[in-house]
Amino acid sequence: MGIENKMSEKNLEMREKAARICRDYLHGVWKRVTAENITLKRISGGLSNWLYNVQLPDGAVPIRGEPRQVLLRLYGQVHGERALEGLITESVIFTLLSERRLGPKLHGIFPGGRIEEYIPARPLLTKELSDPTLSLMIAEKMGQIHTMQVPISKEPTWLWNTMTKWLATATDILENTDEIDSCQLENVYVLRSIDLEHEINWFRDLVKKEKYPVVFCHNDMQEGNILLRQNSRKTELVVIDFEYCSYNYRGFDIANHFIEWQYDYTAAKYPFFHERTGAGPTKEQKLDFIKSYLKTVQKESQTEEERIMMEINVFSLASHLFWGLWSIVNAKLSEIPFGYWDYAVCRLQNYQCLKEKLLVSGPPTLDDAIRKKVTDTD
Repeated sequence: MGIENKMSEKNLEMREKAARICRDYLHGVWKRVTAENITLKRISGGLSNWLYNVQLPDGAVPIRGEPRQVLLRLYGQVHGERALEGLITESVIFTLLSERRLGPKLHGIFPGGRIEEYIPARPLLTKELSDPTLSLMIAEKMGQIHTMQVPISKEPTWLWNTMTKWLATATDILENTDEIDSCQLENVYVLRSIDLEHEINWFRDLVKKEKYPVVFCHNDMQEGNILLRQNSRKTELVVIDFEYCSYNYRGFDIANHFIEWQYDYTAAKYPFFHERTGAGPTKEQKLDFIKSYLKTVQKESQTEEERIMMEINVFSLASHLFWGLWSIVNAKLSEIPFGYWDYAVCRLQNYQCLKEKLLVSGPPTLDDAIRKKVTDTD
C-alpha cells in the first residue's frame, strides 16, 4: 500500500489510529469516539507532517468544555540526530507558546505526533499588515514572543549557521547549470555575478561592530503565519509556524516583518508572487509599530525607538540576503510551484540596492541613534 493510500482519511487503519489517539489523549465525550463515527479530514500531507481535522460525531455534546474538533499532527520521516533534535526543540517551543496563549493550544503530545487546537481562522492578506489596528496587534504579539525565555541556546548563531549551510547548497546549484531549466539561465547568471560568500562575511563583520539586542525570535512573521480568528466576538490574532524560531537579533524579526509588507504570495500566475514596490511602511507606520512593541516589552523610550529604527536599516539587509539564499536552495529542492529563481534575484538585488545606500550614508551606529534620529535608507 502506498503512503498516500495508507495516510488517507478513508483508510480504516488511519481512521482507527486517529480515533485511538483522540480517545487516549482527550477527555470527556472523546473517550467514546470510534473509527466509524468521527469525522476525519486530511488537511495536508508531506515528508515532514501529516495534518488532519478530527471532529466529534454529529450529535455528540461536550461534557467538560472539551473541543468539538482538533488538529491531529503526525510526524513524517525523521532522519538523523539533528532532525530529531529539531523536532524535540520545536515540541518544547510549541508547548511554551501554548501555555502562554501565544499559539494554538496543545491538547496532547504522543510518540509520533501531537494534538493541537483547531483554529477556524484565515491568514492575513499582505495589504492587511499595514492596517493600523492589526499592525499594533502584530507588534504586541512580536513583543510577547521576544520576552519569552526558551530553554535553547541563547547565542545568535542561527542566522549565520543557516546562511552558511544554504550558501554551500546554493553554490553547488549555481555551478551545475546542466539541470536548470534553460529559461531560468538569465536569472542564474545574475545570481552568479553576486559573491554570496563575500556578502555574508561583509554583513557579519558589519553586525559584529555593534552589540545588537538578542531575543527569542519567530524569524518569519509574514502574513501567512499570522491567523485572524473567525467567528470571534473580537479581533484576535494567532501566530503559527515557528519552524525558523531561534534566539536572534531583535532587529532581524522587526525588519523582516516590514519587508514582508512588500511581497504578496497569492499571485495566480508565474512567478506566483507580486513585489509591491513602495508598499513598505512609512516612518510613521514604523514608529507606531515600534511604540506598541516597546510598550509590550516594557522598554518605552525615545532612545529605544531610535535604536530600533537604526536596527531595521541594518537588518533589512539580512532579510534580503537570508531569503535570497533560501530561494536559490528551494529552486532546486522544492516541488511547490513558485518562481524561486525570480524571487532570489528580486531579494538579492534589493539587498545590493540597500547596501549601496548604506555605504553612501555610512553604516549607522548605536551612538548615531542616540544622538539623532536616523534617516530611513529604504
